[in-house]
Amino acid sequence: MPFDPASLRFDAQGLIPCVAQDHATGEVLMLAWMNEASVAQTLATGKVTYWSRSRGEFWVKGATSGHHQRLVELRLDCDRDSLLALVEQTGPACHTGRRSCFYTAVRDGAEVVLIEPL
Repeated sequence: MPFDPASLRFDAQGLIPCVAQDHATGEVLMLAWMNEASVAQTLATGKVTYWSRSRGEFWVKGATSGHHQRLVELRLDCDRDSLLALVEQTGPACHTGRRSCFYTAVRDGAEVVLIEPL
């Protein structure tokens, strides 16, 4: 059955959350948002393309930083209201220069930084 991005369940703003995960290690890298067009563009180009809520425009991961995400596989959750992008990440995924945006843990009521910038 062919996939149609319109079959996804987007929120009231026309967006769907997408978790990026390293396809080889399973490391969770980041969470960002996509709209129907960015899902279609990602699938067509293999370059993970998000929708920037703050800028109101497409955001091809790595276009300015050089830290690209190449799509390996796109997965849908059971409710079709969130996505998992299995990616090949070049360089850090986080704008802070860290491999992952999930670099802070809460342990015994305190924040602990787990990953330093690359």
